[in-house]
Amino acid sequence: MPLVDEIENLRTTAERELAEVSAPDELEQWRIRYLGSKGAVKAAMGRLKEVPREEKPAVGQALNRLKGELQDAFENRQGELGSAGRKRRAVAVEDITLPGESPAIGHTHLLTQTTREICEICARMGFEVTYGPEVEDERHNFDALNIPSWHPARDELDNFYIDEGTGRPGKTMLRSQTSTVQIRVMETRQPPVRIVAVGRVYRPDTVDATHSWMFHQIEGLYVDENVTMADLKTCLDQFCKACFGREVATRFRPSFFPFTEPSAEVDVWFTYPDGREDWMELGGCGMVDPNVLDAVGYDPERYTGFAFGLGVERMAMVRHGISDIRLLFENDVRFLRQF
Repeated sequence: MPLVDEIENLRTTAERELAEVSAPDELEQWRIRYLGSKGAVKAAMGRLKEVPREEKPAVGQALNRLKGELQDAFENRQGELGSAGRKRRAVAVEDITLPGESPAIGHTHLLTQTTREICEICARMGFEVTYGPEVEDERHNFDALNIPSWHPARDELDNFYIDEGTGRPGKTMLRSQTSTVQIRVMETRQPPVRIVAVGRVYRPDTVDATHSWMFHQIEGLYVDENVTMADLKTCLDQFCKACFGREVATRFRPSFFPFTEPSAEVDVWFTYPDGREDWMELGGCGMVDPNVLDAVGYDPERYTGFAFGLGVERMAMVRHGISDIRLLFENDVRFLRQF
């Protein structure tokens, strides 16, 4: 018999027997039989793991509703029968002979796990992990990255500008990319520079299965003499193999970014939970535009470099077969404890 049907049968039987209770002793026996630590409701909850995954939310709600209704019914009946039943209930709750229940212990969120693993891989490849502020100015988010004032990427509809008390967007904003950290690092040191920047970024995207208005990026930068596109492709290919396995398929598609030239998109072959296979975009990459090097005081005739920006959520989805990015932010313990 399906568990949903058993829940209804259990409700009917428990309510009928409760109506027949006429003494505090009988009420206590009813409580032990249905609401005790080894009672029928507890046993039914233990069978939740047998329910198909897609049915668990509905069945779990039905079990919680059953427990709450029977508890309320018990307390109402207890009040009708007098204080004797309440005293017995209090003694039962504090019975030190009952087996204890271990507290649920949490663990690191999947995105934090993925970020740490990515940083470890990058560290083994010689990259230094760096961080920067999430509230940025236009110079670090746009100007120094070769994004001119007229560029559509700076539009108010595509960024989170901060109202500085004037009633209109000011010059500060929530950063839209971790490339801002690259500029801050290059402003303070000379080549060779080999860093990865990790953190949250913000864009007013429409939320769907693969997009969110807040997500996490890992941004890589390598600047030195004689750095080439071949170095970039080799670096990212080896990174993907270290992250997803030696057999993972990757591809580079020509693209455009103001701060790199030439530019490309990095995709990996992804198998969805329903068996469907397709390419999933991880992020963008390319050779650092000479204008960016010039903006931080580097000689573009002497130095070259590459940069890449990858989405941490996308990488977690590829590694664990997750088809919807929203699952990562819903804080559903049933989902999170799987990782």
